[in-house]
Formats: sequence, structure tokens, C-alpha cells
Amino acid sequence: MQAVEKLNVYSSQTSTMKAIVHHEYGDPEVLKMVEVGMPVPRDDEVLIRVITAGVSIGDHHIITGKPYLIRLSPFGGFPRPKHRVPGTAVAGYVAALGAKVTGLHVGDEVFGQALNGAFAEFLVMPANLVAHKPKTLSFEDAAAVPWGTVALQGLRDAGRVQAGERVLVNGASGAVGTWAVQLAKSLGAHVTAVCSTRNVKLMQSLGADEVIDYTKSDFAKGGARFDVLMDMVGNRSVSDCKQVLNAGGRYVPCSGGGGDWLGPIVRIIRSQLTFLFGGKRIKMFIQKLNAADLVVMRELIDSGAIRPVIDRIWSLSEVSLALKHVGTGHSQGLNIIRISN
Repeated sequence: MQAVEKLNVYSSQTSTMKAIVHHEYGDPEVLKMVEVGMPVPRDDEVLIRVITAGVSIGDHHIITGKPYLIRLSPFGGFPRPKHRVPGTAVAGYVAALGAKVTGLHVGDEVFGQALNGAFAEFLVMPANLVAHKPKTLSFEDAAAVPWGTVALQGLRDAGRVQAGERVLVNGASGAVGTWAVQLAKSLGAHVTAVCSTRNVKLMQSLGADEVIDYTKSDFAKGGARFDVLMDMVGNRSVSDCKQVLNAGGRYVPCSGGGGDWLGPIVRIIRSQLTFLFGGKRIKMFIQKLNAADLVVMRELIDSGAIRPVIDRIWSLSEVSLALKHVGTGHSQGLNIIRISN
């Protein structure tokens, strides 16, 4: 009860909070830490006291506004950012509840994925995007979990991975790729991970059956041998990806690629045309935010089947540095912002 009482006092007597904001698109230096008004939850929302937040390449795209098409999406805004406080993946405590929220209580340890607002001391988000935090994880680790639902939906729903199938994960060492390797194993697949030399041991520790070091070998050579290819980087031609798939194989793209203007649009069109014939399929998907998949991830984590991989932990004042680091494309797992103690 002591933790709950402290949260109630803090949320009721504080009218402002620290937050990272951006009023224009640009390099991460456009971000500023300022005092803003405390958000208030509506009937179907929860107020979360944010302890940690995840930093991903998706956050980098939103802040830089590149590819430019993202500015026309719900995450962006034109000509300036619609959402001043960025950040999506979050872990913390429930500080207040909307009148119609059930199943959660003030003081509960939770995690989730919002559309924006996670880089702040408090965050309001829909209650149906929040779940109780895995008991076996710290807040730092828990903030890395929501991005795992991208891999879950890509493998389970789009790729329809079955036990005994052979899965290739291209770009296996990143924020989503580390989850994809483990989730494919949990689905009973034989998993091959593609990564750089420094990540080979990490992939082995995550359960990959085979590891291809792309600095020494080319996964596109060797003919058709995979049933599903989950592509995190989009750094190979669509034809290369198609030729390594068995008959009936599925290509699941989960990457941007492309230039600053059209981004992945050209690659998507080329992929659709390439997979028109030959019995192999491209399976496009868009992540669907929901609490049910967070629960799936939580159960797998608490059972010991999967675990988060953390690259580095940063303070709230270091968000710009964290985003620069993520923007290089060489993170091992997810980067985390620790916002409060």
C-alpha cells in the first residue's frame, strides 16, 4: 500500500511533469526536455507513471520525419509533428484510472505500447493497450517487450510458422530480430539467424540452430531451403529473398528500406510483382496494438521460453544520444530510457 499512496500523492499534487518534446522534424538534437502539463485520463484510459521507455528505429523515423511519407501517417503530422511527446513502448505504475477501466488498479506494475507520449514522466494511454508487467522482469527489461509483438504477429499471423518449418531471420540482432529468433523457436521452427560477426554468440545464446555471419557468407547462396523469411532490414533484392524460399514459402518483410521520399513503397510494389507467380507468397502486415499479445509475450517470458535483449540504458536527458545510437542501425536488441526511479 505504501507505493500506491506515494503514487496518489504525486499524481494529485503535481500539475506539471518533465517530458521530451519536438516541435519540428530533424536530427535528434531537435528534442528538448521541458516542463509540460500533467495529462488526465479519460473514461477508458489509464495514467501511467513511466519508469522506463523503449527506443526503437521507429521512434527515430518519427522524430526525423523520414521517410517523408511518415508525416502523413497517424504517427507523424504535416507540416509539423502532431504529437509533441514521442515514444511508444513503456513500463511503469498505474497512477490513475478512467471511470470505465476495469482489471487494473492504482499501483499495478504494467507495460504497453502507445501511439506516442512515452518519453515523459507520465503518460495517458488506452487501457486496452496495457497489461500487467511480467513478474520475472525489471522495468528496464519490460520496456523492451512491446516491440516483440511485431515479431509475434509477423511470424504467427502473417508467416503462419508451423512446428518443424525452417525460418530465416535476416537482421536478427536488432530490437525486433532478437525477439523473432526466440519466438520462431517457441513455435517449434528450425531457426537460422543472419547477423554480423560480433552478434554470432548472442544468436546462439538465443537458441538459433544456425547462424550466418553476413561478413563471411551470403544467405542468398545455397538454393531454396527456408519456409519463412522474416526480413528486418530489406538490404537484399526481393529476388534474392524469393530464391531461398521452398515451394509455398512465405516472405514476411518487416523493414522500411528505400530512400527519404517514398521509403518502402517502391520495394513493396516490386515485392508484390516478384511474388505474383511461382507458388511463393509475400505476407505483408501492419502491427496491431493490443493487450492480448502483450499477455502472450508475458507468459512466454515468465515460462523462461524467451527473454529481452538490452543494448544500453540511458537517462531521460540522453534521449537524443540514444536515438542517434539507434539510428546507426547497429543496436544489439533494444535501447531503454530510464525516466524515474
